[in-house]
Amino acid sequence: MTEATESSDDAAPHPVDTDFEIGQHNINPFGLDIHNPVFLISGLGIVGFVLITLMFQEGATDFFGWLRPFLTSTFDWFFLSAANIFVILSLVLMITPLGAIRLGGDDAIPDYGYLGWFAMLFAAGMGIGLMFFGVSEPMSHFASSLGGVAGEAGARTDWAPLGAAAGDIAAARDLGMAATVFHWALHPWAIYAVVGLSLAFFTYNRGLPLTLRSAFYPLLGERVWGWWGHIIDILAVFATLFGLATSLGFGTEQALAGLNYLFGWDTGNGAKVILIAVITAVALLSVLRGLDGGVKILSEVNIGLAALLLVFVLLVGPTGDIFAAIVSGGTAYVTNLIPLSMPFGREDVNFSQGWTSFYWAWWISWSPFVGMFIARVSRGRTVREFIFCVIVIPTLVSVVWMGVFGGTAISQVVADAAAPVKDAALELKLFEMLKPLPFAGISSFLGIILVLIFFITSSDSGSLVIDTITAGGKTDAPVAQRVFWCTFEGVVAATLLLVGGSGALTALQAMAVSTGFPFTIVLLAMCVSLVIGLNQSRKLSK
Repeated sequence: MTEATESSDDAAPHPVDTDFEIGQHNINPFGLDIHNPVFLISGLGIVGFVLITLMFQEGATDFFGWLRPFLTSTFDWFFLSAANIFVILSLVLMITPLGAIRLGGDDAIPDYGYLGWFAMLFAAGMGIGLMFFGVSEPMSHFASSLGGVAGEAGARTDWAPLGAAAGDIAAARDLGMAATVFHWALHPWAIYAVVGLSLAFFTYNRGLPLTLRSAFYPLLGERVWGWWGHIIDILAVFATLFGLATSLGFGTEQALAGLNYLFGWDTGNGAKVILIAVITAVALLSVLRGLDGGVKILSEVNIGLAALLLVFVLLVGPTGDIFAAIVSGGTAYVTNLIPLSMPFGREDVNFSQGWTSFYWAWWISWSPFVGMFIARVSRGRTVREFIFCVIVIPTLVSVVWMGVFGGTAISQVVADAAAPVKDAALELKLFEMLKPLPFAGISSFLGIILVLIFFITSSDSGSLVIDTITAGGKTDAPVAQRVFWCTFEGVVAATLLLVGGSGALTALQAMAVSTGFPFTIVLLAMCVSLVIGLNQSRKLSK
């Protein structure tokens, strides 16, 4: 039995005997290291969900079809308000003296260089999403009443002081880009930053276990080792699993669509299950290789391939239009950031409820996974450096990515109103955008490879995070437990895809929103706890 240790300048007000408090709930059947009751309740709950969903498929389909619109329309103001709080808090921490606090103490040295660190956090954060929505979302907003359809009278721009007169193609494009970047820039990465920073600080500076409950020690004290802590960790497991399943569902749909597009492969339910099984098996191999030998290598490979595809489209596509989309679209995002973020008095309900509310709930459901993963690889960074690299840099990358892929597709539609990319299914838009460009077969195949590797890294790192939570914050739990969670991520994704039928993605989105809603409350409380902890640390260091 050992007492949690801390750096001299970051001592906790009440040292915690973490080995005893966490260890007393651990059981070790078959050589496993199970954090009871978090592992048992989470595992049994997910098994029960899969069985009930498969047994009552028709009722489950109806339920999922009702759940997402109900939550996003009823609580849109709550999701938007919470996300604004996360952005404001992150930026305040970056510019105040609290930003000088180093994760791990004054003498801590980063475990990873900038390239490896950024590759891992970005691949985990939203890799599959950028591939799926990089073309489809800018086009959707460009063609909607939000961005204004070029040449269509009565285009609505309720939120945008920029305005888009009928027939103003450039303004419609800029507003479409602004709306897209809004969903992939400051707000989602601020959600990740709050969770990642909280976990890193309380783990590396306070000597607490790497699990969600630790971030609430200033508020709950010793109660974090009881049922309050169990509930927080169980919610984190469910949020992570269903958030991952949603992204894996998007990846499966897009990869199969691409394989069908290039090689005529089947896209039915059997093909979906086979693809998920194959990718899950590859992810298991990555799990067995560990963090440095698996996720880190794959993340760096994927970032390199993504950069290659981006540069290729930039050079062979409509380069002038792409730069215009990046610069003017990014400017429109900054100009319209406040009206886009407003949670009340909105008329554009389709945008705020159908798009933004879902996105914020999805990012929040992913936040335990991405936040904990970022925390694991961020020791040695200052708070200021952490926030800048986790929020500002990905925001800039998102502006460029959406400008390149979305800008190219919009240019194709402007040049030819009958361009195939215009009416293609969402999962096919990337490939239809690449088709008119040189070496379309090679670039499309590269796109499929990117989706699959993002799929693998998400599954691998997600299983690592869930395993850490259910093992009470231990980062060296038996590999068999990670294998269990990696397998179940694939099972849940396959189940929701099968049950959802033609509305499979709706089913996945519904579960992400349903777990994101209660976890939003958890994150708001985490913000308070983080500020208390950072202030205590700064006072002790004086």
